[in-house]
Amino acid sequence: MSPEPTNTEAIRVITRFEASNGIPEAMRADVRMLGGLLGQVLRESGTPGLYEDVERLRLATIQAADADSTDAFERAASIADAFTIERADEVARAFTCYFHLVNLAEEHQRVRVLRERAGQPGREDVADTVATAYARLRAEIGEDAARERLADLRFHPVFTAHPTEARRRAVSGSIRRLSDLLGQHDLASPGGSEQRRAVRRMLEEIDTLWRTAPLRAEKPTPTDEVRTVMGVFDETLFTTVPHVYRRIDDALRGEGSGSSAPVVPAFVRIGSWVGGDRDGNPFVTASVTREAAEIASEHVLRGLERAIERIGRTLTLDAESTPPTAEVTDLWDAFARDHADAAAEIAKRSPGEPHRRAMFAVVHRVHATRVETESAYAAPEELLTDLRAVQSSLAASGARRHAFGGLQHLIWQVETYGFHLTELEVRQHSQVHAEALAELDAGAELSERTQEVLEVFRAIADIQRRHGLRAAGRYVVSFTRSADDLAAVHRLAHYALGDQAPVLDVVPLFETFADLQAAPGIMAEVVQQPAFRARLDETGNRLEVMLGYSDSSKDVGPVAANLALYEAQRDIAQWAVESGIRLTLFHGRGGALGRGGGPANSAILAQPPHSVDGRFKLTEQGEVIFARYGEPAIAMRHIDQVAAATLLASSPSVEQRTSGAAERFAGIAKVMDVASRERFFSLVGADGFAPWFATVTPMEEIGLLALGSRPARRGLSVESLEDLRAIPWVFAWTQARINLAGWFGLGTALQAVGDEQALVEAYREWPLLRTMIDNVAMSLAKTDERIAAEYLSLGDRDDLAGIVLDELRLTREWVVRLTGGEQLLADKPILQRAVQLRTPYVDALSLLQLRALRALRADADAPAADPELQRLLLLSVSGVAAGLQNTG
Repeated sequence: MSPEPTNTEAIRVITRFEASNGIPEAMRADVRMLGGLLGQVLRESGTPGLYEDVERLRLATIQAADADSTDAFERAASIADAFTIERADEVARAFTCYFHLVNLAEEHQRVRVLRERAGQPGREDVADTVATAYARLRAEIGEDAARERLADLRFHPVFTAHPTEARRRAVSGSIRRLSDLLGQHDLASPGGSEQRRAVRRMLEEIDTLWRTAPLRAEKPTPTDEVRTVMGVFDETLFTTVPHVYRRIDDALRGEGSGSSAPVVPAFVRIGSWVGGDRDGNPFVTASVTREAAEIASEHVLRGLERAIERIGRTLTLDAESTPPTAEVTDLWDAFARDHADAAAEIAKRSPGEPHRRAMFAVVHRVHATRVETESAYAAPEELLTDLRAVQSSLAASGARRHAFGGLQHLIWQVETYGFHLTELEVRQHSQVHAEALAELDAGAELSERTQEVLEVFRAIADIQRRHGLRAAGRYVVSFTRSADDLAAVHRLAHYALGDQAPVLDVVPLFETFADLQAAPGIMAEVVQQPAFRARLDETGNRLEVMLGYSDSSKDVGPVAANLALYEAQRDIAQWAVESGIRLTLFHGRGGALGRGGGPANSAILAQPPHSVDGRFKLTEQGEVIFARYGEPAIAMRHIDQVAAATLLASSPSVEQRTSGAAERFAGIAKVMDVASRERFFSLVGADGFAPWFATVTPMEEIGLLALGSRPARRGLSVESLEDLRAIPWVFAWTQARINLAGWFGLGTALQAVGDEQALVEAYREWPLLRTMIDNVAMSLAKTDERIAAEYLSLGDRDDLAGIVLDELRLTREWVVRLTGGEQLLADKPILQRAVQLRTPYVDALSLLQLRALRALRADADAPAADPELQRLLLLSVSGVAAGLQNTG
């Protein structure tokens, strides 16, 4: 092993590494500044020598990544192994802090670029915006048809509480404050007092980040998870979504926007499973579901109160210049009759200002709605009637910019969020329903679980009475295997409440390969049942079907699962068209590629004809929620991109391209399907695979992390893949730097086709294959074969390790050949830069994790695991999750 480099050599290595990644100068400056501040904190607050040890490991992993040298890799591993447990713990925490800071710098750079583009005419990236999509659609189908499609546009993300957000809420708060300070630093004069103040405060915040325990002491409760998600609404979405609508309206109408009625509808709806998803989570009870709805309503009503009062304060328009209509006068008179004291106080504050008085009357009623007193609005539609009355009055009196400016934003907020904020969805396993019905039909004494099942329907009914039908009503049945599984929900609701049962939209969730294939037949049968038929008549034949990406991928491998999902969507969509059903496909995608993750806009444009039709619904969870919706500028860009793809997906040109390519390359798809499944089963079907998987990854230890309220597995031990939930299956492979769930079998599938020219053509012209290969390229870029081999060696099964590593090499080779260039992501330099920037630092944490995992496995027969080793491993899991960003 060669000696460690001198300081001069170290500086040269680090400088070369930074330069080779092509990091923009502004971002490089941010990373250096934040890294330097972290170094100062480590020198001031860490134990003696900590900073030097961190730097030694950092340099060694950079050298190993830079030179791809076995010698350099072994030197890095020996440094990690030589630390005491206490020192390894500190080093892992330091690298985790560094990742949080790098992620922050990268997010800040994205925001910086978005703002620069927006501020320079002609430079804004308009390739995938709603305005550009609308222009393309209008050119293809005409103005009237395009306007109709825009009016029906719907983007419906559903936030879930799946445990893939490894960082604590306290850590997230610290990072958000650092983000604000970094923005202040940008705006301040270089070297001036404001910039020095920002640096001092950043140093203080980084010190807080370093001193904050990175691991949760206890698992969050479902209510904790509800409050965590509420933070995204309070800090971003409540105010950002109307700005998205406005930006699109500006682009479509130019100077006319803000002075007349908008053409852009409130097309976003936010759903939530947080507090509603009880499949496999015994901690989500009917009382939790009620509380989740109350918390969400409290947040949105407080937000509306503040927004209405703020707008009301600006409407100091006197009655002479801006006379009210009869509707506004009637609104005020009715309020004054019912609330004389409040009206007198408002009139005193707003003499001769009728529109201001009307808005303050509305504020009073919204407050009454929140605290449930007299004069409360019965439904958000009543509030919208009052707001539109004020809007019409302002427009009629010539104050059009007041009518269609801030007041329009408020109307959009009410249309989007109502009085419920999120549309809470319940999910339960079909087997739970079957067992409950068996008890009820037998007339036996009801078990506690069956009583709880019935209580859920009572909770839904209470929520609908309190907050409206949109507040709750979708009921997702996981592992739907037959039409009877769906009919069971209506039967249970009748058992719970008889004729007073809540209004329910029962949503099947098809998850396994076999279920996906059976889905069209099940749907054709279920819509003939009376309860479904009646609900279809009430909704104009609207129906949702959910597709599970996670379990299908774990069932047959990612390649066959992707192909099966495409076929299922094609067949269900065709059935819907033939049956006159207005279908919404609900995509159960995770954050990681092994669970259907990846860029949503490219995935939308690869969907079969009629499977989107202007409506896109998907699950968003864990770190993905905060990455996509936690920062206003990024949230606006993401919503615009996804909505653009949703609008464009149903254009004739896109539908013809996707269907034509699917038919043209059907032979290739068939070969890939068979070959990939055989390869996948050769691994997961091998004797002893499940225990081997649990040995070579930190799967068992992941269950010890206090990530979420939901248990990580269905049983006490893992003897087969059926025992394991999809999330830890993906999470564990990610931690081992293998990412197997996202790519395994693709190399063999492409090799089975063999014709490189035909595959290059298919990659260029077949959106489904292009999306699949691009996502695999991203997944492979985050793998590390040297580190993966170390994990795989823990299982003493050279045969299984060989299958994994051989497939890894083959898949990488084929992906590079099809995408072009000499290495992964060569055609996506920004993404490549982000991965390369992190790789050596993730390597450092992986080496520390390996050190802990190796010791734990060697001592597997001990009565209890070494708590210090477990802590080191869990710290490294948190750090690797921060470094790789999409974990599960």
